[in-house]
Amino acid sequence: MSEDFLKRTIGVDVGLDWTNYALVDIRGTILARDRFKTFECPEMELFVSTLCEHLITFMENNGGYELVRSVGISAPNANFKTGAIEYAPNLPWKGEVPLAAMVRDRLGLACAIGNDAHTMALCEKVYGSARGLKDFIVVSIGKKGIGSCFYSQGVPHIGAEGFAGEFGHTCVVENGRECGCGKKGCLETYGSEYGCLMTAKELLEQSDEPSALRGSTLTLDVLKTCAEQGDAIAKEAFRKTAEVLGIALANYATVVDPEAIILTESMSHVGDVLMEPLKEAFERYVFHNIKNKVKIEVSVLSDEERDVLGASALAWDVKEYSLFT
Repeated sequence: MSEDFLKRTIGVDVGLDWTNYALVDIRGTILARDRFKTFECPEMELFVSTLCEHLITFMENNGGYELVRSVGISAPNANFKTGAIEYAPNLPWKGEVPLAAMVRDRLGLACAIGNDAHTMALCEKVYGSARGLKDFIVVSIGKKGIGSCFYSQGVPHIGAEGFAGEFGHTCVVENGRECGCGKKGCLETYGSEYGCLMTAKELLEQSDEPSALRGSTLTLDVLKTCAEQGDAIAKEAFRKTAEVLGIALANYATVVDPEAIILTESMSHVGDVLMEPLKEAFERYVFHNIKNKVKIEVSVLSDEERDVLGASALAWDVKEYSLFT
């Protein structure tokens, strides 16, 4: 048996709908993967029991415990410094949840947990669009949330309390839409998939203009198709969303001065109807000394691969530990 064969970690991505997990070798090859529904575990104890039962069976079916070095978990509002999910507005479990310790105690393996945006950025650095870059920002623009992480001279900025990069909770509209965090006007209530659909709904309510959106189930795919076919309200919904995102990203870049901004998750896949006005707004508002110098790119990795690969890479940052050795 080769030494590399023994160097494996498990990456777990806790999403709002699904929890995905994978066995990953030292080269970043996904050897096996599976998932279960997050929302079927409304209580944390049930979630931990379900997760550990799945992982135990998963490891037994893929070579056994002895081949796994450690476990890495990616989750919204997770804190690598404390090992806990802390006051996640979009997850069903409230307060501070010491998930890393709970999983470690159940499995008997070392476990690290990190904010999902931070693990995404780590994955982009190791395997994806940020390879070879030292100064970059990764922004995840998903269904409800917007997260970020930036690297400076090759080192991620985590912050004094471990919460750096909560880009989605920067205020962009005074007394605006209510956010799950309890504030009003947060960026993610306007720039996320949910925010974009809310903008489209508001535009439909404020106008009698004919639109293919009327009478349709409003989804991102429907909105995109209508916009690409020239529907004025659909195009305006994306333009308004792009304007907010472009201004916010321009402010971020003006402070950080990155080589590139890498976008991930559902909104990054919309295409030109969003990206063209977003880039135009970005260049209009960014500091003139870096105008036309910051690349805005969509990640080359699939969302499913990035999330578990990032979590598995995080697992190497925790000291090796096992109750079975």
